Amino acid sequence: MNGVVEYPELEAKLNNNDAIVLEAKRLNKYFYEPEEFHVLKDVSFSIRKGEFLSIIGKSGCGKSTLLYLLSTLDTDYQGEIIINDRKVTGLSQNELASFRNQHIGFVFQFHFLLPEFTALKNVMLPAEKLGKYSKSEIEDRAYEKLKLLDMHNFANKVSSKLSGGQAQRVAIARALINDPTIIMGDEPTGNLDTANTRIVFEILRDLAADKGQTIISVTHDPDFAQNSDRSIEMKDGEIIKM
Repeated sequence: MNGVVEYPELEAKLNNNDAIVLEAKRLNKYFYEPEEFHVLKDVSFSIRKGEFLSIIGKSGCGKSTLLYLLSTLDTDYQGEIIINDRKVTGLSQNELASFRNQHIGFVFQFHFLLPEFTALKNVMLPAEKLGKYSKSEIEDRAYEKLKLLDMHNFANKVSSKLSGGQAQRVAIARALINDPTIIMGDEPTGNLDTANTRIVFEILRDLAADKGQTIISVTHDPDFAQNSDRSIEMKDGEIIKM
């Protein structure tokens, strides 16, 4: 992904007063072992529907910690997080688990597919947990998400037999199964070669540009960040560029 890719539709999209789907307000996070350390320092920003945002910075800058707060997996912080007009700060663990399953899709550096399950079954799992659709509806939805990722021909293939790039596309389909408000990626291309990195990036780019899917991704890849809609750069627990 050399050079800057132009997306003329982005300016119109962002100027169209699209709804803000996530707000982070004065987030502070401390670690206390082996000694007190201020990890995040008054971090505030917002993201609109359909925006593709990258969070960048050197190792230890706090970007992954920030993502875990935004994903509601870490609740030990000061400040406030609002997602899809709901304040998630202060919700119980059961409420957060239900909220995550419905509103947040995850894509990690490693795909974390269950190796003994088919691609289709792996994609179905979050929807089965949500319990909103019948089994036949879930299977149909999972197949459609695989088709969106051009992986429908591998639906019945055991995931342990997929290549790294194929497995990551299945992981993205899994993240999409419940039509989440936001997809959050933690180095989603960090374990891929150059060709598959481009493929996965373009998939995420198209999901934002064409489908209106909001994406927040932590990355070390400067090309990935440069070609996102917007990037936030962090240093020593603070946002230094936005």
